[in-house]
Amino acid sequence: MSDTSPTDLMAETFEAQRDRLRAVAHRMLGSHADAEDVVQEAWLRLSRQDTATIHNLAGWLTTVVGRISLDVLRSRQARPEAPYHDGLSELVVTLDDSPAPEDDAVLADSVGLALLVVLESLGPSERLAFVLHDLFAVPFDEIGQILGKSTAATKMLASRARRKVRTIERPTGVGREQREVVQAFLAAARRGDFEELLRVLDPEVRLTVDTPSGVVVTLGATQVAAGAQLSAGAATQGRTVLVNGLPGLISWREDGTPLSVLAFTVVDGRITDITIVIDPAKLALMDLPDPA
Repeated sequence: MSDTSPTDLMAETFEAQRDRLRAVAHRMLGSHADAEDVVQEAWLRLSRQDTATIHNLAGWLTTVVGRISLDVLRSRQARPEAPYHDGLSELVVTLDDSPAPEDDAVLADSVGLALLVVLESLGPSERLAFVLHDLFAVPFDEIGQILGKSTAATKMLASRARRKVRTIERPTGVGREQREVVQAFLAAARRGDFEELLRVLDPEVRLTVDTPSGVVVTLGATQVAAGAQLSAGAATQGRTVLVNGLPGLISWREDGTPLSVLAFTVVDGRITDITIVIDPAKLALMDLPDPA
């Protein structure tokens, strides 16, 4: 005769589902913190439920996580100032030691982040229909129950979302031209060469800096070039890396503590996007290589 109580058995069963539920919530919300909150709320709801009424626990939990995630997405739409994801704290940094790295793990991370970006452009219902059906094989009739829509309408939502997601192009690694553009930018910043900075920057370049007090965005080549001139030379050491599969750079202070992580997006020979993390708390979360 088993000594396991119904409560203990329910907890064990839930733990067996936790990783899958977290994955569902993260794909829905693009945030590890939000995904953890959703899974915890699902556990609280389960603990208040008469489990004798649940015939398919995995399906029940998926439905609950889907509904909670949908509520979060809809609340974000109502409050557009709310951050949509914590992607800046989830940068994957790897050494860029080969002339043309084709590391599968790096490419997979790039595809995953690209997918999250595209998912952000979907409406909450489209996103839920696509994520649950295409990524987690939940039947359309069950998704329709979450959305309060017919199976046919749910299929249409997923189809519309699928067309948008197909715009993602699989990255093919960082090419020599991209590296040369980034190196030209860094050299011009160190020299304070404003004209050269303008040459390698796209006129509509976007600079995003993750600081201890929040994210600061600068738009336009003139503004970004001026800022690059002023900030050049702060680091004493630097090392070329890949950041989410993009050409990047880590810099360190003299004492060996990380100063910044930079990532560059290069299109048609010009830099269109620069992401910089200087928040020490965010840098501490990253698995960074040691100074060269």
